[in-house]
Amino acid sequence: MNTRIARLREVLREKIVDAVLITKEENVCYFSGFRGDSTALLVTQERLLLVTDSRYTEQAAAEAPLYEIVEQRDGLDRKIAELAAEIGVVALGFEGAALVYERYEKLKELLGEISFDTSLTLDVLRWVKDADEIMRIRRACRIVDESFAHIIGFIQPGMTEREVAAELEHRMRTLGSERPAFQTIIASGVRGSLPHGVASDKIIARGELVTMDFGAVWEGYCSDITRTICVGRADTRQRELYAAVLAAQQRALAAICPGVTGAEVDRIARDALAEKALDQYFGHGLGHSLGLEIHEEPRLSKAGKALLQPNMLITDEPGIYIPEWGGIRIEDTVLITADGAEPLTCAPKEFIEICI
Repeated sequence: MNTRIARLREVLREKIVDAVLITKEENVCYFSGFRGDSTALLVTQERLLLVTDSRYTEQAAAEAPLYEIVEQRDGLDRKIAELAAEIGVVALGFEGAALVYERYEKLKELLGEISFDTSLTLDVLRWVKDADEIMRIRRACRIVDESFAHIIGFIQPGMTEREVAAELEHRMRTLGSERPAFQTIIASGVRGSLPHGVASDKIIARGELVTMDFGAVWEGYCSDITRTICVGRADTRQRELYAAVLAAQQRALAAICPGVTGAEVDRIARDALAEKALDQYFGHGLGHSLGLEIHEEPRLSKAGKALLQPNMLITDEPGIYIPEWGGIRIEDTVLITADGAEPLTCAPKEFIEICI
């Protein structure tokens, strides 16, 4: 935590502001350790203030021991303005990507003569993960691996997508997940052409492909995995298309390493699908970073210009989505190492047929 705060204070020096107001929940957690809502941090070169209400003061004292805990009783923003004035702040930076306009305007009025015109980008400080973060993501990945092993023994023709999602989420909870990392996607048959086809009341029929995209959260950190299986015997086209997506995913994985851009890796997967005339069915980027949020930067996409670095986490998830036929996606959470990449999700990727 001291290292994170030191890096934050360096940003203050670079931007020539006396303090920064942190309101985004994930960044409140990252820079203090506190995991709750209705809270803000006020950080200067000398002071660390956490402002919250009576619901969270005890929790904050335990989770954020480096911070002075300030209880607000008449409104969070009013207390922030009072504190900024008390400690002599002249220029206060804020998270422009996190602060909605109406709240910004309210704060600006409350702050009076204090300059409130410098937007800071703090999420970039979370791009490279430390050892503790990587440990938590590894644990979240083990949960989804074990949950996938369970669900392939559970799923049968005649079940609804929602039944499968409920069982999957229950299993993740049983294994220690705090919550699903995002709304679970279970897309079967023709619904597989929906990249974000969240579980519905559709009944899974024998011989259909089922795409399952799900994630767990361990101590605040997310995992993300997608596997596509066949409930029943697959036909030739299903097998061929699955093999094409898997080849694209594996080629991209082999290319992930420090020093390459997200766009370069994305192109490798796209070119692999183009060899099979399937690139037209791949409409999204190849992957996204993850951590305290399920979707973070940098990304593997056509627009991904950032260079990948060791200890970044990224997903590798090519897919094809064919209207009136269905879809296939295969995804792993991947750790970028000093000289390559390590998949942290290790559930089987060979084509699985559930024949009951």
